Amino acid sequence: KPVRCGHGQQSQPLDRPGALNALSAGMADRLAEVFEDAASQEGVKIVVLTGTGLAFSTGADISGPGAADHFDVAAADRANRVVRAITRLDKPVVAAVNGVAAGLACSIALAADIVIAAESASFVLAQQRVGLMADGGATATIAAAAGRIRAMRMALLGEHLSAVEACDAGLVTQVVPDGEFTAAVGRVVDRLQCGPALVYAATKRAINAATL
Repeated sequence: KPVRCGHGQQSQPLDRPGALNALSAGMADRLAEVFEDAASQEGVKIVVLTGTGLAFSTGADISGPGAADHFDVAAADRANRVVRAITRLDKPVVAAVNGVAAGLACSIALAADIVIAAESASFVLAQQRVGLMADGGATATIAAAAGRIRAMRMALLGEHLSAVEACDAGLVTQVVPDGEFTAAVGRVVDRLQCGPALVYAATKRAINAATL
């Protein structure tokens, strides 16, 4: 698909489909680096994050016994680094949520500036099911977008939201039928590519300062 208006996008897939794109430590570090590096790349105007295969991502990789033992201060810092990199980037970030976004991946998706979800996508903060607190800044971003009570329901009860429910709650920008998902993401990307970069940067700073 050609890039219009002479500007570029950077597409970053979560590419571990055999594990439903569960985030290893290395993947999380690489993801943070992508957003951090995009700030200095003049040819990149927006960044698009999506999943490969059936899922957006099932969150941090907690496979094997003793799931909670995978998480320490370094793991929490790694999760927060990804979300900080998204919110601090002065370019629009589009989360193209093609399937389930769980745990840390839910936090990452909902930290994006534009969230486009396929109709079959879903969102859940599942960390409490393994004795962990919601990470990646979700307690701030979800509360800012959907309010305190909705944030409590998701974080304390592990409430599972369909794409439509997430949109109705103010967490998602747009929900589209699965068959129209790729085209819908492309239309949003094209529109952002043709917009004013300085205005985008100032708008992100102002809105994030007021809500996060």
